[in-house]
Amino acid sequence: MRKAKPEYSFHPLTLCLTVFLLSSNAFAQPRTAGLEVFTDSLAEEYVGSTLAGLSIGVTRGDEVLLKKSYGYANLEWQVPMPMDAVHEVGSLTKQFTSVAVLQLAEQGLVNLDADIGEYLPDFDTQGRRVSVRRLMDHTSGIQGITEIPEFFELSTQAGERTEVFRMLEEYPFEFEPGFAQIYNNSAYMLLGHIIERVSGQGYAEYLEENVYPLAGLENTTYCSNTEIVRNKATGYQYTPDGFQMARYHDHTWPYSAGSLCSTVSDILSWNHALHQGEVLSQDMYEVLITPLTLADGWPLRYAMGVGHYMHTTGRVIEHSGGIDGFLSFARYYPDDDVTVVVLQNALAPPGPGAITDQIGEHLFGTRHELEPASFTGPLSRYTGEYRGAVRGGELVIRVEINEGELEAIPIMQGNQGQPQSLNFLENDTFFNNLTYFYFEISADGERNILRVASPGSHYVLEQN
Repeated sequence: MRKAKPEYSFHPLTLCLTVFLLSSNAFAQPRTAGLEVFTDSLAEEYVGSTLAGLSIGVTRGDEVLLKKSYGYANLEWQVPMPMDAVHEVGSLTKQFTSVAVLQLAEQGLVNLDADIGEYLPDFDTQGRRVSVRRLMDHTSGIQGITEIPEFFELSTQAGERTEVFRMLEEYPFEFEPGFAQIYNNSAYMLLGHIIERVSGQGYAEYLEENVYPLAGLENTTYCSNTEIVRNKATGYQYTPDGFQMARYHDHTWPYSAGSLCSTVSDILSWNHALHQGEVLSQDMYEVLITPLTLADGWPLRYAMGVGHYMHTTGRVIEHSGGIDGFLSFARYYPDDDVTVVVLQNALAPPGPGAITDQIGEHLFGTRHELEPASFTGPLSRYTGEYRGAVRGGELVIRVEINEGELEAIPIMQGNQGQPQSLNFLENDTFFNNLTYFYFEISADGERNILRVASPGSHYVLEQN
């Protein structure tokens, strides 16, 4: 089978990502001059319009290039955002969970290739074998807990976490383990239970004793719904009518998939320690950052709690986070030893990933780019509707020819997205920004498949 090219970030309704080719200035020194003026201009554009507050940190090695906060930690009292305000960092939690699992694996307490039934015998995998690794890279096929209707109400109440087991067992697998990749909070909640059962410690306790000290973290904790936390920012959401208080969620549930609180300084320290060998052995670090392949050989761009791929601005190891009232993004440029961290206390555009991109472009410019190739075959062989499971439901992509060019129209839950041009790469592969579209055309035309691949997902859609 022809192997896939690297794939990049993807959202079903936008298809707004890019593919890249290494250029000659890949290892140019970052342009640090004017960095503060640049971030000031970003803050001036967004804070007060869509963003309540913003915290940004940039380091090179152990040198701090920028640490600055903007806007407000609390809008009601007009409290300015402290430099090291405590934010809920959502899914940045996942890399801490992965590190804990890999520590236990190195101690011989967890076998990454073992079926999870060895550690969670009370969870029904519906006759399927799911390895620990498949939880860590979102290829288990288990239904995503945050995507089922019952979870919305449950998330506002305290309860026993094993309730999640029973809820998940009511849903069929989204795909056979190892044959697709759909971002999955269920998997990381199950990893938290494995950590607790193997170590004999609570998840929060394990991190406090075995993970935080390795990176010198002073303000990273499991978030609390009741504890008074000094310098804790208030979370908001932006609406067409302005800012509103964030929806309440009980921290029983985000758990090991998204319940950590932290600061810009701590996340910068974490990235430095993690990527400089102070947290994991070299062997386990390579496991953490190295994406695997699907069971049928297609490569991935998401490893174990971090994405690892080629961005326009350079090779990156990164993750985003989102939880009611807060968005976060942490990116590490391993070839430059540069870290960028952006935290915001509102669910609002443009989002910390977009701000991180702009900072990366200021520092490095565009270092990687791919030019479309010339296509001479019949585009009609790719047209039709392709349907399959994605995060949050079922995605339909209608592939059509428009003025001699191939385009994809995404449709999800009855909502049609904007048509996206598909640029030809080679063979049966096209791309739009960071997303690859791999067509598998059967000889008889009866089972055509479209693979939509990104750093955090690999969707497999079948033609109707």
